Amino acid sequence: MTRRESILGYGLVLAGSTLFASKAIFIKIAYGETPDAMLMLVWRMIFALPLFAATGIYALVWQNGARRIRSSPGRAARAALVGFIGYYVAMALDFHALLFISAQLERLALFTYPIFVFILGALFFREKLTLGHIVSTLLTYAGLACVFAADMKTAGSGVMLGTALVLGAALAFALYQLLARPLIVELGSLLFTSIALACAAVTSILHFVLLRGLSFGASQGFLMLAAATAVIATVVPSYLVNAGMGRIGAQSAAMISTLSPLMTIYFSVVLLAEPFGLTDAFGTLLILTGVGYHSWREFRKAPAQAIESNGS
Repeated sequence: MTRRESILGYGLVLAGSTLFASKAIFIKIAYGETPDAMLMLVWRMIFALPLFAATGIYALVWQNGARRIRSSPGRAARAALVGFIGYYVAMALDFHALLFISAQLERLALFTYPIFVFILGALFFREKLTLGHIVSTLLTYAGLACVFAADMKTAGSGVMLGTALVLGAALAFALYQLLARPLIVELGSLLFTSIALACAAVTSILHFVLLRGLSFGASQGFLMLAAATAVIATVVPSYLVNAGMGRIGAQSAAMISTLSPLMTIYFSVVLLAEPFGLTDAFGTLLILTGVGYHSWREFRKAPAQAIESNGS
């Protein structure tokens, strides 16, 4: 991988993570009108599914015309399974966790997934776990702990169950990131993302119908916010992050993605006038230090990796 490809990969993941962070803002505004998380989730997927399908068809036709296609029913099935694990399973666990714990504690627990990426990668995927990974992870999560420390005190009696559920979601998403990269290489990021997310969308809609039937009714304002969540905070960032992950790998993408809660805090302060104190500022500094240190180390490796690749 060249340094230029490395820079592009980091930029794509950062842009996608920033857009992902806007999801909480759209949802919080929508909840002011209709506080129904499951209804928001299903409408988000209803709006997103046609875009996933259209992009997937375009990717299939374009890749086939360019003779770059390496798809097969088996690869498509694996992409659907990985999407089921990384999006539907993670989302379902995360949704049920919110019944027991605060959104702040949920966010902190969910963003332990880079730790799971490192551990699973080292245990099952022959990826190297370095001291640098450990240091950057500790700094990042020390920062997240500071930012959300005050909200942890409000957790109710179901905190153990809720935390276990959201950690399960983090584990599912970490597994998704590790399983996704070879499929992204084989299918291309556009086609893989379309298959994976279309599977998650269909499963989410079926889940809603089984639990609630056809009770999809919602106001125009709610639907507009759900559409914005689907396009701006789901479809576009999903393609950006997967395209970046295909270039820089799951571990680097996981660390850069930890900036997403930081961006959510920024949007909350600027757009929703939420408080931001000294503890938040200290946590922000730790997060930036941890992610910046990891990015700097990976950036230094890029030229050497490119030389090794050219020589083989």
